[in-house]
Amino acid sequence: MKTAAMTLRKKASRRSARNADVIIPDKLYFRIGEVARLCRLPAYVLRFWETEFPQLKPVKSSTGQRMYRKRDVESVVRIKKLLYEDGFTIAGARVQLREDTKTERNQSALPFPMSATTNVAYLRNELQQILHILSARH
Repeated sequence: MKTAAMTLRKKASRRSARNADVIIPDKLYFRIGEVARLCRLPAYVLRFWETEFPQLKPVKSSTGQRMYRKRDVESVVRIKKLLYEDGFTIAGARVQLREDTKTERNQSALPFPMSATTNVAYLRNELQQILHILSARH
């Protein structure tokens, strides 16, 4: 006999299999139909999400067709995961995306071992040594 918990687990595993990693082809722009197919979402959902998530801003072609960039498609995948798998509300997903972008911006730059002036002097010295080696051969 099936229990309610078993049924819910089966539905959840089917849902996560449906939402398995989306492979985004390497191209510059995607039409809304392509994004809908890739992400297994209706086009009207994508249009609605454009109004709800400021991160999702596809450009429009001269004919008015929505053209999504790769980062837009990645945002759609992230939004879908937050809403459908993680159980966020639209407002909660919006906040989460904002927090994610803040975290990305606040990462510190990689430290360089030399300062800029030392780096220029070092490069000049290296170039002079190369020039000396090349001129000695002639």
